[in-house]
Amino acid sequence: MKTLLLALLLTLPLAVCGQKDVTKFLGIPVDGSKSEMIRKLKEKGFTKVNNPYIDDTILEGEFNGEDVEISVVTNNNKVYRIFVEDQTPRDEVQIKIRFNKLVRQFENNDAYAPVADDASDFIIPDNEDISYEMLVNDKRYEASFIQKLDIDSTEIANIQKDIVLKYTEEELSAPSDELVEEMLIEFISQVVDLATMKMVWFTISQTPLGNYKILMYYDNKRNEANGQDL
Repeated sequence: MKTLLLALLLTLPLAVCGQKDVTKFLGIPVDGSKSEMIRKLKEKGFTKVNNPYIDDTILEGEFNGEDVEISVVTNNNKVYRIFVEDQTPRDEVQIKIRFNKLVRQFENNDAYAPVADDASDFIIPDNEDISYEMLVNDKRYEASFIQKLDIDSTEIANIQKDIVLKYTEEELSAPSDELVEEMLIEFISQVVDLATMKMVWFTISQTPLGNYKILMYYDNKRNEANGQDL
């Protein structure tokens, strides 16, 4: 088994095609300039919100069967977030159904993995009073998922290469169980760190009128602010 695992680690670059692996929204990388992202979203059918008091860069259209508004958020002129907001507010019963349905949709989509041990951890119980929990206990209803890594990511190959270069040819030709375990633990740890850069999450927000909406975020965490401008 250890020989097989090491062989997989050593031969991984054979499957690599050289793409940068970032969060995608409707197949569009959450990256690049705001104007370019807006252009691509318009090509997908989204249009400017028909309201003179709303920013020209806010778009509206249909996403996952829901009428939504979409905002493109940047940091240092690079897109790091696509913000999706329901246009139709719901009452407490309806928003609970919508939230739980979204959890199941992400759970059943092979492109995603839950941040929690099990996606069911995000499900809101039928008997839960969310208005009370949000008002009195300041509870936040959120569900977080990561988009699974593309196998053709150059960064996966770079991780493999960096790990392998730490060892001699002699060590790799007759690896001990400890060496194989050490390499695999480091490889998995770095791949997990890479995957957490592709975060998609959603939450319940209460409107000023007391209704509720789903807010959804497609984050490319590579591009978000990390204090470099302080």
